[in-house]
Amino acid sequence: MLGAFAPLASFALFHMVTVFPLSWVFLFTRESPVRFLIIEIVAAVFGVAAIVASGIIADRVGRKSLLMGSAIAIAIYSGFAPQLLDAGAFGETIYMVIGFILLGLSFGQSSGAIASNFRQTYRYTASALTSDMAWLFGAGFAPLVALLLATNLGVIASGAYLLSGAFWTLLALWLSGQREAGDMDTGGKASNA
Repeated sequence: MLGAFAPLASFALFHMVTVFPLSWVFLFTRESPVRFLIIEIVAAVFGVAAIVASGIIADRVGRKSLLMGSAIAIAIYSGFAPQLLDAGAFGETIYMVIGFILLGLSFGQSSGAIASNFRQTYRYTASALTSDMAWLFGAGFAPLVALLLATNLGVIASGAYLLSGAFWTLLALWLSGQREAGDMDTGGKASNA
């Protein structure tokens, strides 16, 4: 179960820069969804570049360090970014580009974050299951929860969903590190996460 929470911030962010902002623009602004989709396409190019960069960065600093740094950056982003959606085309563009860069950095490494904790016999099956659970918890509810928060409390409140995802990611990565350290202290191998 721990593995399902490690990529939570990445998966929540995925929908916070795709489905949620498109819904917000369509429902609460007079702007064209087509114009906003163009912004999303341009921002996605930045996201793809960030996915590639995530591999290079992870090779230098480690996957978990990159994910922890990304989760902290997502938490910071959650505090100011949603209000950019109410700041016209420039604000929307900044929201989308920064969001997709953060998504690329975190998403590029998130699915395998806890894989080393599983016994080799079950590693890929367990990783697939934990990834599916993370998608369900992190992304499955994101557009609806964020839209409800934004509608009832203002667009800035949608950042609370991202902040919660970042919190759970940081906690899962920290607990995973504690568990690995405990396994090393006892001379055992990491088993099921």
